[in-house]
Amino acid sequence: MTTISGGTVHRPTKAIRERLERENKAREQWQDITPLARNEFICWITSAKKSETQDHRLDVAIDKLNRGERRPCCWAGCPHREKNGT
Repeated sequence: MTTISGGTVHRPTKAIRERLERENKAREQWQDITPLARNEFICWITSAKKSETQDHRLDVAIDKLNRGERRPCCWAGCPHREKNGT
């Protein structure tokens, strides 16, 4: 089992960990981005109410990571972070 790093507030869900374990390029990018960036991806994926939407967002996140992107686009950011950025 591969270690999948978490974010500043959120930890990767089982679904996120399982996908990253199978996707080498995305996993390498995941490990290279900051904990704050990982947090944004995790919160963006898990903030969807429907499981179908979460699954779609996970697909999009993996695609973005495979393309070298470092943040989810067009999202206001994690509402769970403190004002100081942690």
